[in-house]
Amino acid sequence: MNLNLKMILAGSQAVWYNLKPTGKISVMILAMLIVLAVFAPLFTWLPHDRSSGPPLSPPRLPHLLGTDDLGTDIWAMICFGARVSLAVGLGTALLAGLGGGIVGMLAAYRGGWTDRLLMRIIDIMIALPSLPVMIVLAAFFGPSLLNIVMVLTLFSWSVPARVVRSGALSLKEQPYIKMAAHYGAGTFYLLTRHFIPELLPIVTVSMIRLAGMAIVTEASLAFLGLGDPTSRSWGLIINHAVNFRGIYFTDFWKWWLFYPWLFLTLLVTSLALLGRDLERMADPRLGRFTK
Repeated sequence: MNLNLKMILAGSQAVWYNLKPTGKISVMILAMLIVLAVFAPLFTWLPHDRSSGPPLSPPRLPHLLGTDDLGTDIWAMICFGARVSLAVGLGTALLAGLGGGIVGMLAAYRGGWTDRLLMRIIDIMIALPSLPVMIVLAAFFGPSLLNIVMVLTLFSWSVPARVVRSGALSLKEQPYIKMAAHYGAGTFYLLTRHFIPELLPIVTVSMIRLAGMAIVTEASLAFLGLGDPTSRSWGLIINHAVNFRGIYFTDFWKWWLFYPWLFLTLLVTSLALLGRDLERMADPRLGRFTK
């Protein structure tokens, strides 16, 4: 156990050392947002779900970022809204990234009709216009974070499956894989002992990209009024701000609309930059294109 922990720490240090400055800044921003979400009650001194002051109050103490039209503290809503964004991103990344990765590995290793069938399904899922269909499904199943995660997973697993399949096809031809299969190693053994450890960097990059995509999509659905109305997500805050009459003809947008947009942009941009750096590390051939 101690040996595994030392290996994980050594690997983390190596990843941190090889990250570019933009990647390191992204990690620090993500760490701060995760801490903000997990310990939201410690960083807020006002309720996030009811009025705590005069409506449309500009940023000043005790309202650090001002209030909305109901007098709800925007800083408190942003802190608790971070939980929604990170939960949606992490849930979709785990379900779609790991599920799609396993499907891609299985298709590449089994080959034959299994590979052809799975690839045709992947092609269909990629060809579908995902956002319009997700809007219809979100409206059909109802405004719930669990439903949103499931819908996002349904339309996200195909991309990591295709990417991982490409790496698995190359790995399948390695002599030690053929030797293990020749001596009776089963599919489960080969996937868990060889394919998953070798392809884990590719899966990790896909999961980070999926997390960013899921956060933007959840915010888009919430902005369109299809999100969970009780979640107080960043997209829902922006939706309420934009639907307020005169938002663009007053100074209210400077705090009611700007700050949720800023935090959402920071989160998605940090995930994108970190994913780009990890992709460069996972595939050194990309290094010359990302300098």
